[in-house]
Amino acid sequence: MPDSLIPYDEIVQEALRAVVGRVLGQVETTGGSLPGNHHFYITFKTGAPGVVIPDRLKERFPDEMTIVLQNKFWDLRVTEDGFTVGLSFNQIPSTLIIPFSAITAFVDPAVDFGLQFQASDELGEGHDDAENDLATGEPGSAPSVETADDGSNVVTVDFGRKK
Repeated sequence: MPDSLIPYDEIVQEALRAVVGRVLGQVETTGGSLPGNHHFYITFKTGAPGVVIPDRLKERFPDEMTIVLQNKFWDLRVTEDGFTVGLSFNQIPSTLIIPFSAITAFVDPAVDFGLQFQASDELGEGHDDAENDLATGEPGSAPSVETADDGSNVVTVDFGRKK
């Protein structure tokens, strides 16, 4: 296959991350309430540029982390480049700042929808599966995210970049 001079993979990744921004923006405009049974698992690289999380979370999740936006979150603010949200971790309130470029997965299990993203070049290629955290405010309620081998609506885009 010939090398493309057009960065299709980067363009598609950016467009798919915009989907996450648009969805979170709609939640923000409704005062932070999710419609129906919708809830989101958002996995992101904790060491990505622009990510701001408490040191205790960075130590616990040095590579990747999954948060849950469901019942107990606050101060959701969405910008062109990312979002800020308040969550409790083991009953300790925390504010997280997450650029869209740091996100590696977005899942809404209520409707069997998900997006998976390639890791950014500046973070290195590939990653381990993210550990889940108790970000719902409910002790012992760590979410389980299933892979999309079941025919669900998970979109994975991988153009197989040559090294």
